[in-house]
Amino acid sequence: MTFATADLCDRHEEALRAGTLRVLAPMFRSFGGCAAFHGRIATLKLFEDNSYVRKALAQPGEGRVLVIDGGGSLRRALVGDQLAALGVENGWAGMVVYGCIRDAAAIRAMNIGVLALATHPQKTDKKNVGEADVPVSFGGLTFHAGEWLYADDDGVLVAANALE
Repeated sequence: MTFATADLCDRHEEALRAGTLRVLAPMFRSFGGCAAFHGRIATLKLFEDNSYVRKALAQPGEGRVLVIDGGGSLRRALVGDQLAALGVENGWAGMVVYGCIRDAAAIRAMNIGVLALATHPQKTDKKNVGEADVPVSFGGLTFHAGEWLYADDDGVLVAANALE
């Protein structure tokens, strides 16, 4: 599917007014090789521990987008090149990381969308602490597993249902 978030907003003005289509605050930088990506949402909530990120990306992605609420931490990288490669290998369309990533040059060459706040060279501790498929909130939105995310150079949209 080829899309532009601006065009989706124009075509779905009623959904925007009704709140079934929402726009994320412009706070992320694009790091992945795919500037535009979309898919059903899977969610993670964690803090400075990427154990659950590895578990999620090791599962079949089936074109989904992993939305990671890392608490906005700028002190550790939640995704690096190995995890991004795992996501590509298992069919994930992309990731939105409310936190940092590392290995940005390597990730830029991969066929996956990756949005994050910033980069940081330090990896996380592995404590195996986090939650999966729970509602997560940042950037003025709450993300629910099973909703749809559309991202490109103009921004990020979240929809209750798939958009045409």
